[in-house]
Amino acid sequence: MTKVSVKDNCIGCGLCAQIAANTFAMKDDGKSHVINQEGDPLDTIKEAEAACPVQAIVVDESA
Repeated sequence: MTKVSVKDNCIGCGLCAQIAANTFAMKDDGKSHVINQEGDPLDTIKEAEAACPVQAIVVDESA
């Protein structure tokens, strides 16, 4: 199973939530949070990971 997480260095740009809206959501703290580990296809989640300007998204396929 793949584990998706958002690190503390998230700046809240919202790209991940735009790309993979079923996996990430912006919360009241202004940062992205994982709302469903498998909400989007893995390729879409990886696209969100690559788009993050501060590399705050971690996709661990070995989990």
